[in-house]
Amino acid sequence: MKKLILSAAIVLGGLSVQAAIPAQTISITQSVSIQDEFTEVSADAVPAAVKSTIEKSFPNTKLEKAYKNAKNEYKLEISSGDKKYVVFTDASGNIIKK
Repeated sequence: MKKLILSAAIVLGGLSVQAAIPAQTISITQSVSIQDEFTEVSADAVPAAVKSTIEKSFPNTKLEKAYKNAKNEYKLEISSGDKKYVVFTDASGNIIKK
């Protein structure tokens, strides 16, 4: 009888250990996007150096929209057929990688 009670206690104890809930780890990723405030300008307000750079670097594209920020940097939306691209340049026409 003692062996029966002892074996039942061992079996039940073993089952309760396996029924424990494993600890869950939750990873949180936070991303911060810093963007300078750009205001839309007309295509005529874009300097000739910037237009020249776009024509040389991206042939057969059309300037759709142009934006300018306080640092005299330009955000240009250009398109080639149904593909659209965004290019950042400074006032001298140098392409900026963002």
